[in-house]
Amino acid sequence: MSGVKPVEALSEAEAAAELERLARAIADADAAYYQNDAPELTDAEYDGLRQRNLAIEALFPSLKREDSPTDRVGAEASDGFAKARHSAPMLSLDNAFADEDVADFATRIRRFLGLPAEEVVAFTAEPKIDGLSLSLTYENGKLLRAATRGDGQVGEDVTANARTLADIPAKLKGKGWPARIEIRGEVYMAKQDFAALNERESAAGRKTFANPRNAAAGSLRQLDVEITKSRPLRFFAYAWAAASEPFSETQSGAVQAFADWGFVTNSRMVRIETVEEVLDYYRDIEAARAGLDYDIDGVVYKVDRLDWQQRLGFVSRAPRWAVAHKFPAEKAVTTLLGIDIQVGRTGSLTPVARLEPVTVGGVVVSNATLHNEDEIARLGVKPGDRVEIQRAGDVIPQVLRVVEAGQGAVWEMPHTCPVCGSAAVREVDDAGRADVRRRCTGGLICPAQAVERLKHFVSRKALDIDGLGEKQVVLFFEKGVLRAPQDIFRLKNNIDAAGLPPLEEWEGFGAQSAKKLYSAIDARRKVPFARFLNGLGIRYVGQTTSQQFARSFLSWQSFWQAVKAAEAAGVDSDAYNELTGIDGIGQAAARALMAFEAEPHNRDMLAALLEEVEVQDEVPAAIGSPVTGKTVVFTGTLERMTRDEAKARASALGAKVAGSVSAKTDIVVAGPGAGSKLVKAEQLGLQVMTEEEWLAFIGEA
Repeated sequence: MSGVKPVEALSEAEAAAELERLARAIADADAAYYQNDAPELTDAEYDGLRQRNLAIEALFPSLKREDSPTDRVGAEASDGFAKARHSAPMLSLDNAFADEDVADFATRIRRFLGLPAEEVVAFTAEPKIDGLSLSLTYENGKLLRAATRGDGQVGEDVTANARTLADIPAKLKGKGWPARIEIRGEVYMAKQDFAALNERESAAGRKTFANPRNAAAGSLRQLDVEITKSRPLRFFAYAWAAASEPFSETQSGAVQAFADWGFVTNSRMVRIETVEEVLDYYRDIEAARAGLDYDIDGVVYKVDRLDWQQRLGFVSRAPRWAVAHKFPAEKAVTTLLGIDIQVGRTGSLTPVARLEPVTVGGVVVSNATLHNEDEIARLGVKPGDRVEIQRAGDVIPQVLRVVEAGQGAVWEMPHTCPVCGSAAVREVDDAGRADVRRRCTGGLICPAQAVERLKHFVSRKALDIDGLGEKQVVLFFEKGVLRAPQDIFRLKNNIDAAGLPPLEEWEGFGAQSAKKLYSAIDARRKVPFARFLNGLGIRYVGQTTSQQFARSFLSWQSFWQAVKAAEAAGVDSDAYNELTGIDGIGQAAARALMAFEAEPHNRDMLAALLEEVEVQDEVPAAIGSPVTGKTVVFTGTLERMTRDEAKARASALGAKVAGSVSAKTDIVVAGPGAGSKLVKAEQLGLQVMTEEEWLAFIGEA
């Protein structure tokens, strides 16, 4: 991707800064796309941003953030419809942008399943429809409920609207369908129907739609079912979930069953047995794209055998057995008017290009990221230049290059924070390498950082305090009654102490809303371990990392004692090794925890906060499993399954998978070729099992 530093070339500091930018951008795009039906970019561009985020997380697993898009699908359901919880999550897909990505996908499948080179891996391939995902629950062959994706767990109940679509059968045809099943697919609008709809809307003096996807989403999510009924919506069925009994052995067979049951399926779906054929199909579809009567943004490949799909399982928000091969990005040239600085939650200063508005792929773009001062120097960009921009994976697109130099002065990165005036420096790591990001040193005295950290603390992935959003945090901060997390739980007293009127008398509040806010705050005085740790906003300790620590230590007290011990004893201590020995936890997260504990103002804040809240112990993932809560280490070669598959299965059973052996390890599973880990396990007198003994122990021999 021209103009953007390759993932493999990023330093750890650069990667952390990039993940921060990506998380913020994707969250904005999710709200625009899923809640407002007004996307700021195409699906291909959006998924491109997610792909870069995923690649960085794969290379730097310890940097995964609490608000990582990897763990999030869609956005919360709107308040206009009843909520509908999916019986199985509606996940998204990982993406491929190049032929090499598709080959890597196929290689990962073989590696995970441990397949020999001569084993045929067949895939289904089909156009990726640019519409609105919908899940249809059928019970005894009758349509029971229709729900949008929402956040992947809970969507909007649009049953009445879905019943108006001719492509959605009220009763399944034929035979062989399970007693209960969720049929999933895409609601879309054909190009010719979209054009006719816009003509009617324009003639009636109403606002027209930007594209068919917006039109389809807006039409299905109408509170007035008669409006939906009047719109020419269509539906392709291509997936399912929560079937009460098996009905096919392959993906292709399942889609054929959908057609037999009365659904419209895509006639362009094919079954393919080689990567070369997959890529030929992709190029054929790309060439035919303009002539199709529906919008697509790529091609979807799925492993055809369902037993292999089951073994492959899922990672975070996506299945391992499917990938979306996206079409290329779009570019444009415009003038760079100026460069503004944004200050993030961790104090990072991010330069953002202010552009003369230009349309790229049907969307007006007025801002673009410049990443950092090194990137600006590399590009040689300055205000007044004509620049090429690209919208492929950025809500705030990126500047690729200077097309024509202007007469503006060379731009220099400020060395002071534009918000608080504190020094802005580039930190230097142990190896003498300067951080790619310049950061404000003001910490919590910097309003930008303090407010952003407070916003994060009350966010959905952290304490999730209903009614205390960004707007309220800013208001309370400006009034001086909210400066640190503990102030949230002292809000009423702080308002009284400041001599301010009671909250119910403030503009925008009333007796009822003030009461609800105080109740919502009190409801969070008991908070789960992982949410509490995530809410602290410690650098490199995000949602996934917090969950890993919670599952490993179970209690906050034992975890924080380990952090204190590591900070006191240093990086060569047993306590430090206890933190970094957890599978997936790196040195960056452990060092960040130690640095947090070393700061007196952090210790004071944490002590005050713990006077207000009770951190609840983590409940093991699989209570009753023979390995629930046990720490397991795999070493050597496994013959019945791959290492990744073994780890995934152990985690699903509630075990804590560690990467190193210590006195706290419960079980070491050793295969042929086991080395130093096995030796250490024997020296410590730990329980050692062969792969066969392990499988028998967990009941899968």
